[in-house]
Amino acid sequence: MALGRPGFNRGPRPPFKKKEAEHNINQFIKAPEVRLVGDNVEQGIFSLKDALAIAHEQELDLVEISPNAVPPVCKVVDYNKFIYEQKKKLKEIKANAKQTVIKEIRFGPNTNDHDFQFKLKHAISFLEAGEKVRAYVHFKGRAIVYKEHGEILLLKFAQALEEVGKVEQLPKLEGKRMFLTVAPKAGKK
Repeated sequence: MALGRPGFNRGPRPPFKKKEAEHNINQFIKAPEVRLVGDNVEQGIFSLKDALAIAHEQELDLVEISPNAVPPVCKVVDYNKFIYEQKKKLKEIKANAKQTVIKEIRFGPNTNDHDFQFKLKHAISFLEAGEKVRAYVHFKGRAIVYKEHGEILLLKFAQALEEVGKVEQLPKLEGKRMFLTVAPKAGKK
Protein backbone atom coordinates (compact mmCIF):
# COMPACT_ATOMS: atom_id res chain seq x y z
CA MET A 1 0.00 0.00 0.00
CA ALA A 2 1.39 3.41 -1.05
CA LEU A 3 1.60 6.19 1.50
CA GLY A 4 1.07 9.87 0.80
CA ARG A 5 -1.19 11.57 -1.66
CA PRO A 6 -2.33 9.65 -4.73
CA GLY A 7 -0.43 10.46 -7.90
CA PHE A 8 2.74 11.54 -6.10
CA ASN A 9 4.42 8.12 -5.76
CA ARG A 10 6.44 8.23 -8.94
CA GLY A 11 9.74 6.92 -7.62
CA PRO A 12 13.09 8.69 -7.46
CA ARG A 13 13.65 11.92 -9.32
CA PRO A 14 15.92 11.93 -12.38
CA PRO A 15 19.32 13.51 -11.69
CA PHE A 16 19.67 17.27 -12.28
CA LYS A 17 21.16 17.92 -15.71
CA LYS A 18 23.78 20.64 -15.87
CA LYS A 19 23.36 23.04 -18.78
CA GLU A 20 25.80 22.18 -21.54
CA ALA A 21 28.29 24.79 -22.74
CA GLU A 22 27.23 26.74 -25.83
CA HIS A 23 30.72 26.50 -27.32
CA ASN A 24 33.43 23.87 -27.37
CA ILE A 25 36.25 24.98 -25.10
CA ASN A 26 39.80 23.77 -24.50
CA GLN A 27 40.00 19.93 -24.56
CA PHE A 28 36.47 19.60 -26.05
CA ILE A 29 37.59 21.03 -29.42
CA LYS A 30 37.85 18.15 -31.91
CA ALA A 31 39.55 19.73 -34.97
CA PRO A 32 43.26 18.88 -35.56
CA GLU A 33 44.07 22.48 -36.53
CA VAL A 34 42.36 25.82 -35.83
CA ARG A 35 42.45 29.44 -36.96
CA LEU A 36 43.48 31.41 -33.89
CA VAL A 37 42.18 34.92 -33.11
CA GLY A 38 42.09 37.08 -30.00
CA ASP A 39 43.86 39.88 -28.15
CA ASN A 40 47.64 39.56 -27.60
CA VAL A 41 47.76 36.52 -29.91
CA GLU A 42 49.53 35.99 -33.21
CA GLN A 43 46.65 35.30 -35.58
CA GLY A 44 46.95 32.38 -37.97
CA ILE A 45 46.42 28.65 -38.39
CA PHE A 46 47.89 26.49 -35.62
CA SER A 47 47.66 22.86 -34.58
CA LEU A 48 45.20 22.29 -31.72
CA LYS A 49 48.07 21.36 -29.40
CA ASP A 50 49.92 24.64 -30.09
CA ALA A 51 46.72 26.73 -29.77
CA LEU A 52 45.95 25.12 -26.40
CA ALA A 53 49.52 25.82 -25.28
CA ILE A 54 49.18 29.52 -26.25
CA ALA A 55 45.87 29.79 -24.35
CA HIS A 56 47.33 27.99 -21.30
CA GLU A 57 50.40 30.26 -21.36
CA GLN A 58 48.12 33.33 -21.06
CA GLU A 59 45.92 31.56 -18.45
CA LEU A 60 42.88 31.89 -20.73
CA ASP A 61 40.54 29.49 -22.52
CA LEU A 62 40.50 28.42 -26.16
CA VAL A 63 36.90 28.90 -27.31
CA GLU A 64 35.56 27.56 -30.63
CA ILE A 65 33.71 30.58 -32.08
CA SER A 66 32.89 29.28 -35.56
CA PRO A 67 32.88 25.45 -35.62
CA ASN A 68 31.64 25.18 -39.25
CA ALA A 69 34.51 27.15 -40.77
CA VAL A 70 37.45 25.30 -42.32
CA PRO A 71 39.56 25.25 -40.17
CA PRO A 72 37.35 26.18 -37.17
CA VAL A 73 37.90 29.66 -35.73
CA CYS A 74 38.98 29.69 -32.09
CA LYS A 75 39.49 32.68 -29.81
CA VAL A 76 41.80 32.96 -26.83
CA VAL A 77 39.65 34.57 -24.14
CA ASP A 78 38.36 34.14 -20.58
CA TYR A 79 35.27 31.97 -21.27
CA ASN A 80 33.14 33.32 -18.40
CA LYS A 81 33.84 36.90 -19.47
CA PHE A 82 33.07 35.95 -23.09
CA ILE A 83 29.65 34.49 -22.12
CA TYR A 84 28.92 37.54 -19.93
CA GLU A 85 29.69 39.91 -22.83
CA GLN A 86 27.44 37.90 -25.18
CA LYS A 87 24.53 37.99 -22.71
CA LYS A 88 25.05 41.71 -22.18
CA LYS A 89 24.94 42.38 -25.95
CA LEU A 90 21.79 40.26 -26.31
CA LYS A 91 20.11 42.11 -23.43
CA GLU A 92 21.03 45.47 -25.01
CA ILE A 93 19.56 44.40 -28.37
CA LYS A 94 16.32 43.35 -26.64
CA ALA A 95 16.15 46.63 -24.72
CA ASN A 96 16.52 48.66 -27.93
CA ALA A 97 13.84 46.67 -29.76
CA LYS A 98 10.64 48.72 -29.89
CA GLN A 99 7.61 47.12 -28.31
CA THR A 100 4.37 47.85 -30.14
CA VAL A 101 1.49 48.40 -27.75
CA ILE A 102 -2.04 48.06 -29.11
CA LYS A 103 -4.84 49.51 -27.00
CA GLU A 104 -8.38 48.29 -27.69
CA ILE A 105 -11.51 50.39 -27.55
CA ARG A 106 -14.89 48.69 -27.73
CA PHE A 107 -18.10 50.13 -29.07
CA GLY A 108 -21.63 48.81 -29.44
CA PRO A 109 -23.52 49.40 -32.70
CA ASN A 110 -25.74 51.99 -30.97
CA THR A 111 -23.12 53.83 -28.88
CA ASN A 112 -24.43 57.23 -27.82
CA ASP A 113 -22.58 60.51 -28.42
CA HIS A 114 -21.35 60.97 -24.83
CA ASP A 115 -19.73 57.50 -24.74
CA PHE A 116 -18.25 58.11 -28.18
CA GLN A 117 -16.59 61.38 -27.00
CA PHE A 118 -15.35 59.69 -23.81
CA LYS A 119 -13.70 56.86 -25.78
CA LEU A 120 -12.37 59.34 -28.33
CA LYS A 121 -10.48 61.21 -25.58
CA HIS A 122 -8.87 57.95 -24.46
CA ALA A 123 -7.88 57.08 -28.04
CA ILE A 124 -6.28 60.51 -28.51
CA SER A 125 -4.23 60.09 -25.32
CA PHE A 126 -3.12 56.60 -26.43
CA LEU A 127 -2.04 57.87 -29.87
CA GLU A 128 -0.18 60.82 -28.36
CA ALA A 129 1.70 58.35 -26.14
CA GLY A 130 2.83 56.52 -29.29
CA GLU A 131 0.54 53.49 -28.96
CA LYS A 132 -1.68 51.97 -31.64
CA VAL A 133 -5.44 51.95 -31.17
CA ARG A 134 -7.68 49.11 -32.31
CA ALA A 135 -11.31 50.12 -32.13
CA TYR A 136 -14.03 47.57 -32.66
CA VAL A 137 -17.80 47.35 -32.70
CA HIS A 138 -19.11 44.18 -31.08
CA PHE A 139 -22.44 42.94 -32.40
CA LYS A 140 -24.52 40.89 -29.95
CA GLY A 141 -27.22 38.54 -31.15
CA ARG A 142 -29.28 40.00 -33.98
CA ALA A 143 -27.50 43.37 -33.84
CA ILE A 144 -25.38 42.10 -36.76
CA VAL A 145 -28.14 43.33 -39.10
CA TYR A 146 -27.00 46.88 -38.17
CA LYS A 147 -23.44 46.37 -39.39
CA GLU A 148 -23.65 49.57 -41.45
CA HIS A 149 -24.23 51.47 -38.14
CA GLY A 150 -20.98 49.97 -36.86
CA GLU A 151 -19.08 50.89 -40.01
CA ILE A 152 -20.37 54.49 -39.89
CA LEU A 153 -19.39 54.69 -36.20
CA LEU A 154 -15.82 53.47 -36.91
CA LEU A 155 -15.38 55.79 -39.88
CA LYS A 156 -16.58 58.72 -37.74
CA PHE A 157 -14.06 57.60 -35.08
CA ALA A 158 -11.22 57.47 -37.65
CA GLN A 159 -12.16 60.92 -38.96
CA ALA A 160 -12.09 62.36 -35.43
CA LEU A 161 -8.58 60.93 -34.91
CA GLU A 162 -7.25 62.30 -38.21
CA GLU A 163 -5.04 64.93 -36.52
CA VAL A 164 -3.18 62.54 -34.20
CA GLY A 165 -3.25 59.24 -36.10
CA LYS A 166 -3.47 57.56 -39.47
CA VAL A 167 -5.74 54.66 -40.35
CA GLU A 168 -3.80 51.42 -40.82
CA GLN A 169 -6.76 49.16 -41.47
CA LEU A 170 -10.20 50.29 -42.63
CA PRO A 171 -13.30 48.80 -40.96
CA LYS A 172 -13.34 45.06 -41.53
CA LEU A 173 -15.90 42.55 -40.25
CA GLU A 174 -14.49 39.43 -38.56
CA GLY A 175 -17.16 37.23 -37.06
CA LYS A 176 -19.28 39.38 -34.72
CA ARG A 177 -16.75 42.22 -34.54
CA MET A 178 -15.84 45.01 -36.95
CA PHE A 179 -12.29 46.30 -36.49
CA LEU A 180 -10.45 49.53 -37.30
CA THR A 181 -6.74 50.06 -36.57
CA VAL A 182 -5.22 53.51 -36.13
CA ALA A 183 -1.47 54.14 -35.71
CA PRO A 184 0.11 57.32 -34.27
CA LYS A 185 1.38 59.83 -36.84
CA ALA A 186 5.17 59.96 -37.18
CA GLY A 187 6.85 62.60 -35.07
CA LYS A 188 4.09 62.64 -32.42
CA LYS A 189 5.50 61.31 -29.12
